[in-house]
Order: sequence, then C-alpha cells, then structure tokens
Amino acid sequence: MIVNNTFSKTIDLLHRSMSTATLRQAVHANNFANADVPNFKRTEVTFESELGRALDSQRNRPVIKLDLTHPDHISNWQPRDHQEVRPRRTLDFVTQTDNNGNNVCPEQEFNLLLTNQMRYILLSQMATFEFSQVNLVLRG
Repeated sequence: MIVNNTFSKTIDLLHRSMSTATLRQAVHANNFANADVPNFKRTEVTFESELGRALDSQRNRPVIKLDLTHPDHISNWQPRDHQEVRPRRTLDFVTQTDNNGNNVCPEQEFNLLLTNQMRYILLSQMATFEFSQVNLVLRG
C-alpha cells in the first residue's frame, strides 16, 4: 500500500531518477561503443525537464479555478501526475561530427558517462539518507 506523503513521494522520485540514470548509462555506453560506426546516430535520454514540468503543474495552481459546466469545456488548470512521466530516448539527427555520418564525439560521451555516474552516486546517497532518517525515528 502506497501512502501519499512526502517520504513516499521522495523515494518514488529517487527511484525513478536512479532508473533513468541506469538507462542513461547504457545509452551513453552504446553511443561510446559505436563512435566509429559509419552513419551511427547518437541517442539521448530526456527525463528531468518533463518531470520538472509535471511537478510545477501540481504546485502552480491558478488563483481562480474555473468550474466546468459542460464536459467539452477546457479547464484552466490541468495538473500532470509526475508518476506518468517516463524517460524518453531520442536520436540526434541534427549534429554531425565525422564525414562518415557518425555524430558521436567520444570525449563528450565519456564526460557524459562520468557525469551520469556521479549523479547516480548522489541519488543513491540521498536514498540512503532518507532511509537513515526513518531508521533514526523508529529507533528513537
């Protein structure tokens, strides 16, 4: 049973962010491995910006909420559930770095791999901290 409180929302967000970081690590590793393959297009993972927009839509309610008198009317505020946001893989067709059609820059992919690894470590430390706070309350 999932309880709707700050702790469960935080853990859910951490879990989803860690899953996205795992997916992103695999995508960057695949990009890095195919850096010399002709016509290979790099893949990107987007998640955080969509998640931020969903969380903002839940937070930023209008001053006046309009009542709908007909089912076909459009509401002035529609909150978006953050749990419906999924990571999205997109192919990068815009940039091109090599003459063979490959747009992977190995140095950039390696830096993205390292950045993502640090992000995952930070997220896991945050999850450990959240559970240690619960453990502290239960022991006290």
